[in-house]
Amino acid sequence: MIACATTASQLYVAHRAASQQSGKVPRVGIFTPAASENSPSIAAFRKAMRDLGYVEGQTVWTDLRVANGDFTALPRLAGELVGIPVDVIVTDTTSATQAASAVTHTVPIVMAATGGNPIALGFAKSMARPGTNVTGSLLRSFELNPKRVELLKQAIPRIGLLAVLANPTSAIGPPGLRATEDAAKVLGIQVAPVEASTPEEVRTLRPDVLSDVDALIVLPEGMFWQNRALIVSLASASRKPAMYPEREYADVGGLIAYGANVPEHFRLAAVYVDRILRRANPADLPIDQSSKLDFVVNLRAAKDLGLTLSADFVSAASEVIE
Repeated sequence: MIACATTASQLYVAHRAASQQSGKVPRVGIFTPAASENSPSIAAFRKAMRDLGYVEGQTVWTDLRVANGDFTALPRLAGELVGIPVDVIVTDTTSATQAASAVTHTVPIVMAATGGNPIALGFAKSMARPGTNVTGSLLRSFELNPKRVELLKQAIPRIGLLAVLANPTSAIGPPGLRATEDAAKVLGIQVAPVEASTPEEVRTLRPDVLSDVDALIVLPEGMFWQNRALIVSLASASRKPAMYPEREYADVGGLIAYGANVPEHFRLAAVYVDRILRRANPADLPIDQSSKLDFVVNLRAAKDLGLTLSADFVSAASEVIE
């Protein structure tokens, strides 16, 4: 492990030396499967960089690459950023981090919205000292699935059969589904997995896939987040209450959302970027596990579904949409 960490440090020093010799304004690459740069997450990162004193075009250049929902484009886009070259890459989603880490072991990578275990995924040697070119903050993603089941059961006590939308091919999909099934079993709930591994499979889902279930839980997944409006519409059309993993689902009409605040993670990513641009070695920067959690209840959606949520449940939310 010590040898690997030393190698990572040596690679970073060589990368930093080459960047300094260029005498250019540092470049930060942002790498996302999103359909547009107009997202709360990207806006949060840009604002945080301004708050840290950076001026776009003067003291930093930002190179944004969006995949427009095409996850197969991620390796190519990661290669483009490395080829510019950028001084730091900020990744959005676990898939983006995997793509970036596959194409470079020298350019520092800052995880802004990555779920799963970075050690098991091969991104780091340890949380306290990654020993690689990858650092940043972790989303508390599938670890929160048991709590999501519990909250949904509190909101809708009659749940007996629960649909769970999962991506069987992602790094966090299968463990997230297992955690959900285990939690549901404890509460006497049966689980009916609904699988989608591509944006096209999400778009072809029809309301009748939920016809026999009592409710829906959507697992954390970048691809689902990018198609959240379609997924919320699916639940609404089927007249099923649903629990979602991020607040942005509630913003587009979802009933309940419980999970990490993604823009907050992008603000934290700016802090990592600042430290790296000031010569900190990513191999030595601990991976952050803290996370601001959102618990959002959309009473407009409840009314549309004809649901009456208890006053205690609503009062426990961090935000209520009325």
